Amino acid sequence: MHENRGAKEENLEEVKKAEANREWLHRLSERQRRKRLSAAIGRQRLVAQAEIDRLSSLLTIPEKTRESSLEIYRKAWENDLIHGRSIEKILAASMYMACRKHNVPRTLDEIEKVTRVGRKDIIKACKLLANRLGMRLAPISPLEYVGRFCAKLNLTNCAAEKAREIVEKALERDMTSGRGPTGIAASAIYIAAILCDTKKTQKEVAEATGVTEVTLRVRYKEMAAKLGIKVE
Repeated sequence: MHENRGAKEENLEEVKKAEANREWLHRLSERQRRKRLSAAIGRQRLVAQAEIDRLSSLLTIPEKTRESSLEIYRKAWENDLIHGRSIEKILAASMYMACRKHNVPRTLDEIEKVTRVGRKDIIKACKLLANRLGMRLAPISPLEYVGRFCAKLNLTNCAAEKAREIVEKALERDMTSGRGPTGIAASAIYIAAILCDTKKTQKEVAEATGVTEVTLRVRYKEMAAKLGIKVE
């Protein structure tokens, strides 16, 4: 009788030890998993930061905008928006959204060129981030692009001021609705260059602004006609 009771107690003790060992192994395994996950997250963030630094340098992005793009990417990670999606696309979208947020005029074509992510994919990723992170993308004014595009084309102050004047008139008359801001800016610049005797070819303006020559021709003719500007 006593022997049976002793055997039962011994077996119970063995069961408790086995359970304690399993719990210890589980906790150890969980700690190791968390360490691996933390290390993976750390590596991922370092990769993301390095890529954002690279893009910021290529696009000449101010420090505040660079930090904002990294913050957007971090929020995307924390909200599990990276899993199952291309990191490159999320990074490209984060950069474009940061530029929009801080009024740093960078076109989708410029983002596409340095990231090698198609503009359609960038737009799609931007919509995802805006929706899931509660962000709002304010419309871009064509005026934001005029100065930068004129500088790329080495145009005079006369041409830059005239281009701004043309864009402002187009905005006042609601001629820009439904039209891309870069196309409006490019058209105004093309017209202004002619009026200031610093004419640039359609090809030169198209390449500097990232719009097609076809879009430029259609837009500048439409703009000139509606604003009563005679372009030779």
